[in-house]
Amino acid sequence: MTLTPRQARDLVETRRQFFGRAASGIGVAALASMLDPSVLGATPGDLRTGGRLGAPHFLPRAKRVIYLFQSGAPSQLDLFDYKPAMHERFDTELPGTIRMGQRITTMTSGQARFPVAPTMFRFGRHGESGAWVSELLPHIASIADDLAFVKTVHTEAINHDPAITFIQTGAQQPGRPSMGAWLSYGLGSENRDLPAFVVLISEGNAIRPSQALFSRLWGTGFLPSEHQGVQFRSSGDPVLYLSDPPGVGPATRRAMLDITGRLNRMQYEQVGDPEISARIAAGEMAFRMQTSVPDLMDLGDESPETIAMYGEDALTPGTYAANCLLARRLAERGVRFIQLYHRGWDQHDNLPRDIRLQCRDVDQASAALVRDLKQRGLLEDTLVIWGGEFGRTIYCQGPLSRENYGRDHHPRCFTVWMAGGGVKPGITYGETDEFSYNIVDKPVHIHDLNATILHCLGIRHDRLTYRHQGRDFRLTDVHGSVVHDLLA
Repeated sequence: MTLTPRQARDLVETRRQFFGRAASGIGVAALASMLDPSVLGATPGDLRTGGRLGAPHFLPRAKRVIYLFQSGAPSQLDLFDYKPAMHERFDTELPGTIRMGQRITTMTSGQARFPVAPTMFRFGRHGESGAWVSELLPHIASIADDLAFVKTVHTEAINHDPAITFIQTGAQQPGRPSMGAWLSYGLGSENRDLPAFVVLISEGNAIRPSQALFSRLWGTGFLPSEHQGVQFRSSGDPVLYLSDPPGVGPATRRAMLDITGRLNRMQYEQVGDPEISARIAAGEMAFRMQTSVPDLMDLGDESPETIAMYGEDALTPGTYAANCLLARRLAERGVRFIQLYHRGWDQHDNLPRDIRLQCRDVDQASAALVRDLKQRGLLEDTLVIWGGEFGRTIYCQGPLSRENYGRDHHPRCFTVWMAGGGVKPGITYGETDEFSYNIVDKPVHIHDLNATILHCLGIRHDRLTYRHQGRDFRLTDVHGSVVHDLLA
């Protein structure tokens, strides 16, 4: 029997397409609302562009997140977790009662000894809160009363890629949606002219090669692809293909989008593939970004005082300082999730040399970002997070001297600080043992941290789910408790 093209199409129709077609009326309505919010009665001051939840589960304290991710794992021992008793134990063996046979990496498992390496840097107490901060971070120390230092974050992952994947997506294996994708999916965007999720990558000045960052870290996994992070670049077009080619003007581009949009909508009506809707939305967003992004990137309206606050590097695209300033500009324009990666913290040897360079990159600009948000009234509803994927060992990797040492990966405890967005300021939460090796009070697992972040945004972490392959998935997997003691 000879099949008509329509019959052939129906026979190969996927289950996903079937359910997409069954809900095509809803899909078309959602797409129409993205292209023209007035369809659903939205006003410019109250836009909800495609958020699955429609509204938060409860009144949020934060509307947006700026995540300053320090890729490579900063040493908590040299920055925040002050252990003065270690100076008396210099070059002594890490006691077996502390390590307790715990897993270590292959990079140090063959060492004959595990000698204690106390930090060579001075610490001081800062602010009314009396938080301990290293001399390497004087600017961050100066805003200690605005920060919540969480010293007991811990993870199961012991190598970089699984650990970064875990803290960003809630699973060590690739394929899950990132936190920014979950928030874009759940809450949508406050600004229809910019993506809900933006990614900024800055290279550190450390001499060691930086760990690779894969685009799946800001991907959508099994969520609809329109929720993936949009990476802004430091050279050329800020976003790939943002500029029209020679001879193509706005009117021509608009006509092309209208024609392809009609064709795509016809195809969507026939097969119901949700990726067609994502393709249409992406084209429309790209068209609007041709106007919104140049305005975003133009620093002409920034005062000399603001530039000076972030530091001279703020005018050099791609630097950490420039990206922090850009993060504030994105936040004030309503971008939901701004993911800033700073690379170069993987200090297995020559740690004192490289950590000085890294801290010089991030100290002034991180503090400036918090101050800038605060003085503009944005810190109240913007959650700022600073931290890496795990911590560093008290024992030395490689040769040890008073002036030089290295540290291996340490997943059992590390420090993250948070500011604004409903987090209690001026506190230090949790306690580690005298070696900064094990947690002795108030542990915070990765899932607890992520559950708390979602809570600040008005989301119950166990109710932001997506059914995939017969299971309801979520950012916190099947774990996680909100750390209420961190909340204002």
